Amino acid sequence: MGNLTIIALTCLDPHLHTPMYFFLCNLSFLDISSTSVTLPKLLDIFLRKHQRISAVGCFTQMHLFLALASVEFFLLTAMAYDRYVAICHPLHYAVIINQRLCVLMGAGTWILGFLDPVIHTVLISHLSYCLSNKINHFFCDLSALLTLSCSGTQAVEGMNYISAVFVGLPCFITTLTSYVCIISAILRISSTEGRHKAFSTCSSHLTVVILFYGTIMCLYIRPASMQSLDLNKLFALLYNVLIPMINPLIYSLKNREVKRALRRFFNRKLDC
Repeated sequence: MGNLTIIALTCLDPHLHTPMYFFLCNLSFLDISSTSVTLPKLLDIFLRKHQRISAVGCFTQMHLFLALASVEFFLLTAMAYDRYVAICHPLHYAVIINQRLCVLMGAGTWILGFLDPVIHTVLISHLSYCLSNKINHFFCDLSALLTLSCSGTQAVEGMNYISAVFVGLPCFITTLTSYVCIISAILRISSTEGRHKAFSTCSSHLTVVILFYGTIMCLYIRPASMQSLDLNKLFALLYNVLIPMINPLIYSLKNREVKRALRRFFNRKLDC
């Protein structure tokens, strides 16, 4: 409901027809999509005790989960660049972040995100699964499927490293660099009010970035001695449920424009 509210407000309120809210609308749709990939099946398991999934359904679920995670990497990077231009080059913002660039960046995040795990899916679907058909997870996670394979998994693991180097690392470095420049620019502002206003425009996104990368690091970049399937399931549940639920709260509670849009929406309804 929180994500649907942000999408509806962005579409209905002309004041929110800006690049920042275009990307926020994409993030809300992404959050809805990512939860829709895993949680319906989890609820089916809890409510009907239906603990089966077809091989095609399993690989499809895994591909969609990985694809949407990749989309989030690209999308948060695009949002960080948008905030960088807004803070560091405010006079050129309208020229740099124009409608054409927004559409290209928005389309690019989804296309690249869905292309990224294609090879993973092809490789893992051709593995032999003769050890067991029981997945120790609440959805078809890549790591859980690899533990069931009785054939060599080196190719899949190699693709994981390649994806991390060419997708995850560049996105992380770009986002980190953007915020280093943003914080440096904010600190150079002389007035306290000016610094507070500048920081408030990017604080919501920064909070979302910290939550996303913090969870991903806990899930995939823990030392081998700390690896545990039960712990992986916990962090995956946080990523699948908590972050999509918190994101709209962060943007609605910390963003004055969203609050104003909500008030305008309810005032129009009361007038009617």
